[in-house]
Amino acid sequence: MTATTAPTAVLDRNGLDALVAALVAQGRTVVGPTLRDGAIVLSELTSADALPYGWGVELDAGRYRLVPREDGAAFAHSAGPQSWKSYLHPSRERLWSADRTPEGRVVFTAHEPEPPSYAFLGVRPCDLRAIAIQDHVLTDGQYEDTAYGKRRRRALLIAAECTEPGATCFCVSMGGGPAADPGYDLALTEVIDAEGHRFLVRVGSAEGARLIGQVPHRTADLVTEATAGASVDAARDRMGRSMPPVDLRALMGASLDVERWNDVAERCLTCGNCTMVCPTCFCTTTEEITDLTGDHTERWQRWDSCFDLDFSYLHGGPVRSTPGSRYRQWLTHKLSTWHDQFDTSGCVGCGRCIAWCPAGIDITEEVAALDAEHETEMD
Repeated sequence: MTATTAPTAVLDRNGLDALVAALVAQGRTVVGPTLRDGAIVLSELTSADALPYGWGVELDAGRYRLVPREDGAAFAHSAGPQSWKSYLHPSRERLWSADRTPEGRVVFTAHEPEPPSYAFLGVRPCDLRAIAIQDHVLTDGQYEDTAYGKRRRRALLIAAECTEPGATCFCVSMGGGPAADPGYDLALTEVIDAEGHRFLVRVGSAEGARLIGQVPHRTADLVTEATAGASVDAARDRMGRSMPPVDLRALMGASLDVERWNDVAERCLTCGNCTMVCPTCFCTTTEEITDLTGDHTERWQRWDSCFDLDFSYLHGGPVRSTPGSRYRQWLTHKLSTWHDQFDTSGCVGCGRCIAWCPAGIDITEEVAALDAEHETEMD
């Protein structure tokens, strides 16, 4: 477990209930995992009772199943189909509207609503890293996504460290891990043993310290700290997947013309599921919507995907017309050229793209195959 000098406390289940109640009383929109439609999804919570106590998940390539747990854990599940991107960088939002007045003048109105004051409860360490990546992509450059920036600055992050990695998780091989990196306001580690069901809490910000001071808690004891640390350390050694231990950036750059792209093209449906569930993919397009009179129009921004045939359309046709070229674009950007743009990888190892691919394409398997083919060519 990552060492920390941050203050620590312990909450029991009643304390977690009080934490959610305190956030709601502050006027925050609390979002966290809950059970719905056969999956653990993110949704607005008004009480900690809505957390998926007693449920875990079984994952594999193209497979996601809920499984009951006897221990009643709330956070013993891997990342679900949604990420916090859905709230910070929503799939569709109106940018502006324009109206023609009776005098024929066109009046533009920017759509700049006051964003919710979010409190995200149960942010996995991989998603915490993904939020940091999107912060850099969308707010640190010359052209800030101001709507994202407003939502992000008002958001409070409560991380939940991983003690039960899934079969599709590979965060450790991407330089992350089941322990939460800095960037959270509070970090929870769930502990269930003979001493009871409780949550070790680490404070990561002044706002987090104020919040924990408003709810019933006790000072962390050595047993809880040791048990929590051991659980997170054990999770590090139980990742279900891993990337090959090579320079991924260099490998992708050296693999642009290998045969494996044709192999994956035969399986890829170019549906874009991987980009939709990815917590760092950020591409958007805009669309214009007009009414029948022609006197009112709106511009909307919505998510786009590099798997869409029209994504690379230029006059005369798309630049990437084949499934193989579009898959290569996605994977090469994610693992290699993202470094050129943003000085970091675009993958945090959450495994969502593996679990939610209808064809069961496994990003770690594809990279391992590229590495094997590259090594063969070098011999």
